[in-house]
Amino acid sequence: MKRYLSAAAVLAAIVQPATAADLVKNTPATIGQQQDWSGAPVYPIYKGRVAVMDGRTLWYPQYGQRVRLVDVDACELPQWALDPKWGNRQRQKAPSPVPCGPLAKAWLKRTVGNKPVECSVVAYGNDGIPQARCTSAGRDIAAEMLRVGWARVASPYSYNSQYLAYQRHAMAARYGMWATYVLDMNEWRRKAVDKTLGRQPIADANLLAERESEISPPFIDARKKPKRTDR
Repeated sequence: MKRYLSAAAVLAAIVQPATAADLVKNTPATIGQQQDWSGAPVYPIYKGRVAVMDGRTLWYPQYGQRVRLVDVDACELPQWALDPKWGNRQRQKAPSPVPCGPLAKAWLKRTVGNKPVECSVVAYGNDGIPQARCTSAGRDIAAEMLRVGWARVASPYSYNSQYLAYQRHAMAARYGMWATYVLDMNEWRRKAVDKTLGRQPIADANLLAERESEISPPFIDARKKPKRTDR
């Protein structure tokens, strides 16, 4: 007499061994598929025309949103640089001032013009302002600022080889701020008491006289510290 297994028994005989094998074989894939990504941050993308606030900050009026260029830094608007060609130090009280903040803003404004800008946010600063990689007409805006020497790589440990290459070229050619004495931006922010647009160049000359670090041109005269002028 032939025996016939029930449908349930047949299904159990087929499924159970296969399930055990599949669990061992496919565990990583199964876990990966079951991960909950709902908590992962979703960064926005801003598109449209912008106003330039300073050498690293854009304003989207349609969003009411400021955006900063990521991985680069630039002189603040009230910050002054100084011309290293300081010939007659007896007659001239201090080196000639160079408005590195307004010049950085002017170059950024020239680069952007009236073209739409797309900024993909990659992080948020300590002040809550989005930091983004921004392009206009297919060009990386931060790279353009580095190329002309009115921005610097924000960290000496940057992983962005293209940014570092642009900066090295600008330094070697003495473009923009690399042809001046200018206090490191982070040190300037810490030490500058007066951060208004009416700040006088002499204030930065005195800060440079006691500097810890600076953005300097790659030639020997950059190591001659300016003398304090209020003594």
